[in-house]
Amino acid sequence: MNKRFKLLINFIALLSLFELKAMTSDSVKVILTEGTNMAISLSPDKKNLAMDIQGTIWLMPVAGGKAKALTDALGDCRQPTWSADGNQIAFQSYRDGNFHIWKVNRDGSGLSQLTFGVYHDREPQWSPDGKEIVFSSDRSGNYDIWKIELDKGNLVQLTKDAGNDYFPSYSSDGSKLAYVSERNTAAGLYLLERNAEPKLLVHSKEKLFSPVWHPNGKQLTFNTLLPGVSQLEFVNIGGGDWQTLSEKTEDVFPFKVSWLSETDYLYTADGQIKHGILGQRKTTSIPFQAEVILDRKKYVTKVRDFDSKKAQPVQGIRSPIVSPDGKSVIFTALGDLWIFKKGTEKPVQVTNDIFIDVDPVWSPDGKKIAYTSDKKGNMDLYVKDLSTGKDSCLLDAPDNLKFPSWSPDGSKIAFYQADPKAYSRNVLNIMDLKSNEITTTYGSLFEGSQPSWTPDGKFIVISSLDSYSTRFREGLSKFLVIPLDKSPAKFVSPVPERSLATRGKNGPVVSPDGSMIAYILDNTLWVVPVDKECEIIGPPRRLTNELAEDPSWAADSKTVVFLATDVLKEVSVVDGKVTPISMNFTWQIKQPLGQLVVHAGKLFNGRSEKYIENVDILIEGNRIKKITQHRAGAYGNAKIIDASKQVIMPGMFEMHTHQNAQHGEKGGRLWLAYGITSIREPGTDPYDALERKESWTSGKRLGPRTFFTGGHMEGNRIYYNRNTSNVGGAQLELELNRAVRLGYDMIKTYVGLSDNLQKRVTEFAHTNGIPVASHEIYPAVGYGVDGVEHMGATSRRGYSPKLTAMNNTYQDVLQLIAKSGMYITPTISLHGGFTSLAKNDPDFFNHWQFETFYSEKLKTELLGSASRMSESTYSNVEKTTLNLIKSGARVTPGTDSPIIPSGFSFHGELQSWVKAGISPFETLRAATLWCAQEIGVEKDLGTIEIGKLADIVIINGDPLTNIKEALNVDGVIKNGEYLNLKTLKQGK
Repeated sequence: MNKRFKLLINFIALLSLFELKAMTSDSVKVILTEGTNMAISLSPDKKNLAMDIQGTIWLMPVAGGKAKALTDALGDCRQPTWSADGNQIAFQSYRDGNFHIWKVNRDGSGLSQLTFGVYHDREPQWSPDGKEIVFSSDRSGNYDIWKIELDKGNLVQLTKDAGNDYFPSYSSDGSKLAYVSERNTAAGLYLLERNAEPKLLVHSKEKLFSPVWHPNGKQLTFNTLLPGVSQLEFVNIGGGDWQTLSEKTEDVFPFKVSWLSETDYLYTADGQIKHGILGQRKTTSIPFQAEVILDRKKYVTKVRDFDSKKAQPVQGIRSPIVSPDGKSVIFTALGDLWIFKKGTEKPVQVTNDIFIDVDPVWSPDGKKIAYTSDKKGNMDLYVKDLSTGKDSCLLDAPDNLKFPSWSPDGSKIAFYQADPKAYSRNVLNIMDLKSNEITTTYGSLFEGSQPSWTPDGKFIVISSLDSYSTRFREGLSKFLVIPLDKSPAKFVSPVPERSLATRGKNGPVVSPDGSMIAYILDNTLWVVPVDKECEIIGPPRRLTNELAEDPSWAADSKTVVFLATDVLKEVSVVDGKVTPISMNFTWQIKQPLGQLVVHAGKLFNGRSEKYIENVDILIEGNRIKKITQHRAGAYGNAKIIDASKQVIMPGMFEMHTHQNAQHGEKGGRLWLAYGITSIREPGTDPYDALERKESWTSGKRLGPRTFFTGGHMEGNRIYYNRNTSNVGGAQLELELNRAVRLGYDMIKTYVGLSDNLQKRVTEFAHTNGIPVASHEIYPAVGYGVDGVEHMGATSRRGYSPKLTAMNNTYQDVLQLIAKSGMYITPTISLHGGFTSLAKNDPDFFNHWQFETFYSEKLKTELLGSASRMSESTYSNVEKTTLNLIKSGARVTPGTDSPIIPSGFSFHGELQSWVKAGISPFETLRAATLWCAQEIGVEKDLGTIEIGKLADIVIINGDPLTNIKEALNVDGVIKNGEYLNLKTLKQGK
C-alpha cells in the first residue's frame, strides 16, 4: 500500500468520524427566515432595524441580511425601541419572572434593568429627547401609562382611568402621547398632552394596538383586529375616515410601524418585514436570517413497572382531615372513604362501592361525615352517620357539588355548586339542615378553595383569585373573607404580592378558636393570627420546612395535621414539634391470568400503513405473547374473541386532558368506550390524579392508564386553581422533589414561569428521567423541553409566539419544532375543529358513546355554540398542523378536555386532522405509537407487537380508510382484560 493511498484511507476515516460526531451531536442549528408575531424598530439614522424574534432582540441592516443577536435567549425580550442617539435599545423583558423595561447597547453590551418589582411593565417607547421611556404598567390596579425619568430613575404615572391604558406612543416632537384605552366612557385611541386631560382621538369598540405618529404629527397608524381580519390603519388626527393600508388577506402583527420617510413605512405581517409606500397597495419584503443553536441533550427516561404484583403504598390520599378530638383522620383513597385511628396499623374502610366518594368532613361533634359522591350520576351531597352506618343523600342537585363544610354549630353545611353557564365556576351555597333551605352566599366564583367557617358562624374564608388587572387574567390567590350578612367580601393576604398554594384543600383554614388561620405558602405550612373580622393582626409563622399539603385543625386549636408529600404528619402550633402518623396502607396492580386469543380479521399494528389480515393475537396475562396466522382450535382452553370481521388496533392516547373526581365513576369508562386506553394529564391536583390512577390500575374502577403530573409549574402570578406559584430557591426544589417522590410521568411548566426557572426544571426533570412540556416554544426547545402544548392558547405576552390572531404559524415555529424533534400537541379541536365539525357534520353526534355518556341538553348547547362560530381563519390551524406533519415534526392528538367533551372531542381531533389533509394512517400512528414515544413508554405501549402490553381496541369498520369509523368501538382490551360493549356502557 503506497503512502498516498494510506493518507486517503486515513482522511476518509477521519471524515467518517466527523460525520458520526455530527450525527450524534446534541446541537441543532436552525436558520429563521420568518417570524411569528415579531416586532421591529427603526434606528434614528434609518440604517438599522432592531427586531424581536422568539424572545431575542436582533440587529440587522435596514436592507436585510444576517441578523445579530443582542440578547441571549433567556430574557423573553420583546418590542424594541431606540434611544434618540441610536446607541441603545430598550425593550420589555421577562428575565426575572415579571415584565420589566430593560435596555442594551447596540453592540450587545451593557444589558441592564430599568424597572423593578412585582408588577408588569410593557410596551416601552423612548422619548425623542432620550430622557424618558414611556410604558404601560399594572402598578396601580389596572394598566395605566407610566414613564421612567432615566437620569433619576423616577417613575411617574401619567394616566389614572379605571379602564386599561396601554401601547403609548410619543409624537416626533415629544409633546404628545397617543395610546389605546379601554375606558368605559369611550374605548379607542386617546391623546395626552402635558397638563391637559386625555382627549379621544378615535372611538372604536374593536381591539386596537400600537398607535404610531406619522412624522408630520398629523396622522396616526395603528392596528385593528376584526373578526377574521387584522389590519394596518391610517387616520387623521382631526378626524375623518380611516384608510386601511394593508390588504384584507394580510396577517398584520399587532406592533408599531416604523417610518422611513413621510411616505415609506415598515411593518411586520405574514411572517415578514414589509416595506410599504403610502398610496401604493404593493409592498416588498426585507429578507433576514437569524441563526439559533438548540442544545438537545439525550437522557434516559424513567422506568415503569407495568407487570408488578407487589403491594405498593397508597399515595393517592385525597383531602385528609383530622377529627375534632384529634384521634382520627378521614380521607379518600381508592375511590372510598377511610378512617385511620392513630396508634392502629391500617385504616378502616367507611364506604365500599364503585363510585367516587370524596371531600369528607367531620361534623363538629365527630359523629357524622359529610361528603360528595356520584352514586346518583353526578356529585351530590351525602351525610353518613358513623354510629349507625346510615347514608343519606342531603341534596341531589342537577349540577356537581363539591367541598362541603359544616358550620361550627353543626346546623348548616356550606358547599359549592357548579355554575352550568361558566366553565370552572361555582356558586357558594349554604344548606340549613333543619329546614333544608338553600341560600346562595356568594355568586360565581372561579375555582375557590374549601370553605372554612369562623367559630361564630359570621364569616366563611376561602382562597380565591385576585387578578392584577382586567387586561390579563393572572393574579394571586389570597384569603377571601365572605361575610354571611351579605356585606361586601374582602381580600386579605398574609404576605403582600405572594400567591398562596393551589386553591383546593391548602387553606385558608380557620382555627376552631378563631385566633389563627393555617395555610400553605411556598409549599410549607404557616399560621397567621387574626381577629374576629379575619383581619391579620400579627406576623405569619412557619410551622414546617418540608413540603406540606391539606392542613386541618384539631378542635383544641393546638395541632395541625397535614400531608408531608405522601406521609401524614401533625405539628404542634405551640412548640413546632412534628410527629409522623404512621399508617400501613397498600394497593396492587390488577394483573389478569390465563390466555386470551383475539382472531383479527384485520390488524393495524400502529406502524404499518397496511392491515395485516387474518391473524391470531395470543395474550398471556397482560402481554402479547404471539401474533400468528389464524389457526382455528389451536389454543386449547384459551378464551377466544372472534373479531374475524373487524379491525384490531392499538389503544389510543389522549395527550392533553385535565381530569378530576367531579367526572365520577363513568368518567373512567367513558375513555375506554371511545377506544382510549391511555390518557395524559398535563396539570392536575397530584393527589386527585394518584387516587384516580390507583383506582383504575387496581381494578377498583374501570378506566384507562393515566400518565400525570401535578399542578402547572407557574411563576409568581397564577390563574387556575391547580397552578403552583414558583419563585425559585427552596420552594422550587420542594416542588421538584415532590415530582420524583409521587412518580410524576411528566412536568408541565406554564406560561408565567420564567425561562431561567423553566431551564432549571428541565435539567432536574431529565436527570430523573421525566419529560417536560410547556406552552412555550423558544428558548424551551433550545434547552431540551420535550413537548409543546397547543398551537396557540394562553401566553403571558397577550399574543402567542406560535400562532397569530389570524391563526397562522410561520417558518420560525415550523423549523424549531421539526428540526429539534420536539413534540407538539396542537389541540386543533380546541381551536375550532370540534365546533366546526358540530356545525357542518349532521352525523357528528350519532354514535353510541354520546348516547351513553352525554345528554341531549349538551348536544343542544354545543349546536348552539357551533351556529355562532365564525370559521374565517380556523382552516389556518388545520393548514399548520398539516405543514408540521409534512416537515417531519412529531405531532400528537389532544384536546384540553373537559373544556370540550372528554373522549368525544378526541375523535373530533382525529377527524380534524384528516380534514386538514393528514391521512388516517398518519393520524392513527400519531394517536398510538407517537404518543407512546413522547411519554417514554414505547417499549410497552403504542403498537400491537410481541412482548407489548395488551391495550387493544376492536373496531367495526375501516378506520384506515374512514377515520370516523374509529368511533365504532365494539370492545376494548386493557392490560389484557377484555371489556365488552355491555361492560363499557354499564360498568361492572
